[in-house]
Amino acid sequence: MRRDFGYFINRYWLIWFSLGFGLFVGLPFLAPALMEVGFSKAANLIYTIYSFLCHQMPQRSFFLFGEKAMYSLFEIQNAGQTTINPMVLRRFIGNSEMGWKVAWSDRMVSMYASVLFAAWIWYPFRKKLSNFPFWGFVLLLLPMGIDGFSHMISDFAGIGQGFRDTNHWLAELTNYQFSAGFYAGDALGSFNSWMRFLSGLFFGIGVVWYGFPYLNEIFEDNLAQIRVKQENLARLRSEALNKINEFKRGSLK
Repeated sequence: MRRDFGYFINRYWLIWFSLGFGLFVGLPFLAPALMEVGFSKAANLIYTIYSFLCHQMPQRSFFLFGEKAMYSLFEIQNAGQTTINPMVLRRFIGNSEMGWKVAWSDRMVSMYASVLFAAWIWYPFRKKLSNFPFWGFVLLLLPMGIDGFSHMISDFAGIGQGFRDTNHWLAELTNYQFSAGFYAGDALGSFNSWMRFLSGLFFGIGVVWYGFPYLNEIFEDNLAQIRVKQENLARLRSEALNKINEFKRGSLK
């Protein structure tokens, strides 16, 4: 049976999704790599495009090719950004000593990368897994809603000055069982960092487990229709060829 473009799109839809979405997920990491090798114009184009999708706050973002994977607000300010104005802070992309900022925040990295990895894990088991209920999907999105909304309210007090920056409430709740670095700030390994990572992970799992079965059903239905059309076309061609052969045999007699 002849395989046309529509067949390959529907049959291998996860591969096409992985290529397209993987590019979307990977470009923010390409920006610091381009900065490192001196292609600043191309890097700045990526930073600009992704700035419409993410706040790109440097104290909540990963850095590549530098001394640390993440930097505190204090360290960012010492690098020359002596401000708490978010519109100024988000423009800081790094330097040769600190490295270069990934073009979106750690939460966005967790969100979108987890969708990609969850899809790869889900696909081999898709026929064995039951459909995920909508209420379960909402529950998995709830941590991100709570964490993101509380960060937004906290930031109204000023970047680095809100209740999510100190997390005194959590320290008292846990009787100060953890280090000061765990409670305060956004550094890698802090409570805020863990919450952004976990809520993004839950988001990705929820999106895939709830939404991808519907996508798979659509592509399988499309594939079935393509197969029926191709079988009908093959049958018509076979019948036409038989009639032509019968006509030729009759004319020879």
